[in-house]
Amino acid sequence: MRDDQHRFLALLGQPPSRLTAEQTAWVLKCQPHDMPALVAATLLKPLGNPPQSGVKFFATREVLELSKDDKWLHRATAAIHQHWHSRNARKMKQADGPPQEEKAD
Repeated sequence: MRDDQHRFLALLGQPPSRLTAEQTAWVLKCQPHDMPALVAATLLKPLGNPPQSGVKFFATREVLELSKDDKWLHRATAAIHQHWHSRNARKMKQADGPPQEEKAD
C-alpha cells in the first residue's frame, strides 16, 4: 500500500474493505505462497469469482474475524502443513523415480 493510501485510510479510521492475497497473508501471519492452499481447502473464499490465475481479493471483515477464531486457525495451519507435506512428498517421489537411461553419443 502506498504511503498516501495509508494516510487516507488512517484518516478514515478503518482498514480497506478488501485485501489482496499478500495483505491477507500478513493479517494471518502466513506466507503469500500459503494462500492458494487455504483457498483450495475452502478455508478462505475470494470475493467474486476470479479466474484461477487472476488477482484475488478477500473481505477484510471476514479475515479479521477468522484471525480471532482459534479453531479456524488450527484448521488453517493444518491445511498449510498438509499442503506442503503432500507437495514435498510428490517432489521426493519424482526424484526417486526410475533411473533414466543414458544416451549414447
